Amino acid sequence: MSDRELQLRALYLERPRDRFVRASMAVLGIVMLASWLSGEFHLSDVFSQRRLANAERFAADVVPYSLRGEPLSISATAAWAGERLADGGAQAMLATVAISVAAIVLAALLGALACLPAARSFMSPDAFAPSARPPRMPARAASAAVVAGTRAVLIFVRAVPEYVWAFLLVKIFGFSAWPAVLALAIHNAGILGKLMAETVENCEPAPPTALRALGATRLQVALTAILPDTMPRFLLYFFYRWETCVREATVLGMLGVLSLGSLIRDARASNFYDEMLFYVMLGAALVLVGDLVSALARAALRRAG
Repeated sequence: MSDRELQLRALYLERPRDRFVRASMAVLGIVMLASWLSGEFHLSDVFSQRRLANAERFAADVVPYSLRGEPLSISATAAWAGERLADGGAQAMLATVAISVAAIVLAALLGALACLPAARSFMSPDAFAPSARPPRMPARAASAAVVAGTRAVLIFVRAVPEYVWAFLLVKIFGFSAWPAVLALAIHNAGILGKLMAETVENCEPAPPTALRALGATRLQVALTAILPDTMPRFLLYFFYRWETCVREATVLGMLGVLSLGSLIRDARASNFYDEMLFYVMLGAALVLVGDLVSALARAALRRAG
């Protein structure tokens, strides 16, 4: 064995060993095995003759009805797709985008309002202005109560899935766009509020401290020091959650709101699998475009930051 191989083996033997990590991996493996055995997952069910027949039937059903039995033609397929777009597909796409934009803007506003009360550093009685005398107990208790209460609300609104919020809001607003908009806004407000609060807590303390030393109020510190420092990160979170809203707006359309989701639901109910797959592909294309726009915006913000 060469000297190099001996050195490599010595480094391998001296590698750090973490018993907790090893134990965690072992427990994870046991849990996965137990889940597989208790769930009665059988690979034979996936590849049975019945499943293969269903797959063949589905593959035949997703071919546009007017094109079945005809040779593949790009022009005929494009014409069929154009008919689907003119027959509500384009309007549903625009409605999906509108729902996602309205929801994320409302969520960002709510999250921005909640992030400061949820930030411990900002709500501290001596925020960015430490003094020799520690704050009194009532002031510390009031500050802790505001932070805990705000964070509890943020946890609650993001713990409830968008679909549950939408089902509840349909009872109030009926089958309109508002249940989808508000459901997405409420859920994402909890997420953005949490992320923004963490960003405020980790902002550079020197500028706010300097402004407080000059006599600036908390609001002035928030607008002139904290906001400029945290805005790039806020916008990164905004665009990241917006691409999620685009995807979820498609799904929430299945509640009856005019969007791609409603067209997918109607096509599935009528067993028009060709149209259903087309609308699914439109939703996927919309998500990809939203993801591209979000990625470009976040890259630009990172470069600017």
